[in-house]
Amino acid sequence: MILTVTLNTALDLTYRVPDLRPHASHRVTEVIERPGGKGLNVARVLAALGHETTVTGFAGGTTGHLVREGLAAVPGLVDALVPTEGASRRTIAVVDRRTGDTTQLNEPGPAVAPAEWDAFQRAYERLLGGADAVALCGSLPPGLPVGAYAGLVRTARAAGVPVLLDTSGEPLRRGVAARPDLIKPNAEELAELTGAHEPLRATQSARRRGAQAVVASLGAEGLLAVTPEGRWRAAPPARLAGNPTGAGDSAVAGLLSGLVERLPWPDRLARAIALSAATVLAPAAGEFDRAAYENLLASGVTVTPEAG
Repeated sequence: MILTVTLNTALDLTYRVPDLRPHASHRVTEVIERPGGKGLNVARVLAALGHETTVTGFAGGTTGHLVREGLAAVPGLVDALVPTEGASRRTIAVVDRRTGDTTQLNEPGPAVAPAEWDAFQRAYERLLGGADAVALCGSLPPGLPVGAYAGLVRTARAAGVPVLLDTSGEPLRRGVAARPDLIKPNAEELAELTGAHEPLRATQSARRRGAQAVVASLGAEGLLAVTPEGRWRAAPPARLAGNPTGAGDSAVAGLLSGLVERLPWPDRLARAIALSAATVLAPAAGEFDRAAYENLLASGVTVTPEAG
């Protein structure tokens, strides 16, 4: 079983409009509603790949109820979310059909009470007992300590469960010091963590700070991986137009599934790139275009060793 943690779950709403313009009214041509938050997106992709997956974190209020209803419809996915008194947040993606660009609006999430945090930590420790790997994903809701992820990393390591951390800012800085098996920052998050803007230098610096392996997401340029086994760059064949929401989460699913399946690093990176690109072509976060994924995996991803 693969465990994903989403401490700040969301109800994802995707609106499609013909032409997004500031200071104007818009007629929405399509609305898509899905359970959201980075870890839930990761979990849906893992389930679609055939992995038994359990989700935990927090869910509350009317939006939390809708999130859980949506998760119940996903085959192979087990809901172990912990209830909160506060309502789960919403995220809104507005997709401009003319340009393909996406504008994202993210609510902060509900305040988590100390008793709710304690209940989650007890549930997390129990779930680790049956986990082959765990992903800690996304932002922290109000009320949680900034070192929350660092504590969860240490708990996973004590249980002997490989842990992937995908967050940003001070939670990432503290989490890296707890020595996760893998982190997956984007270029901005990596620069904030290390102070370095050259990708290879920044990625190496992140490893020295405690991460055993670092896979940096460089947008259209693909992924840069620095691991104990070597260094690689992986890239799609071309820039793809579409909705990028959730593409990074699909890359995490590719990396995590490859870890559990004990794939060589180049194969893990190829899967991550193919899933990420196929997600850009899908209508909503947490989904991917399977035909595009299979085509990219077969012939459309370049993985090369990185010198330096």
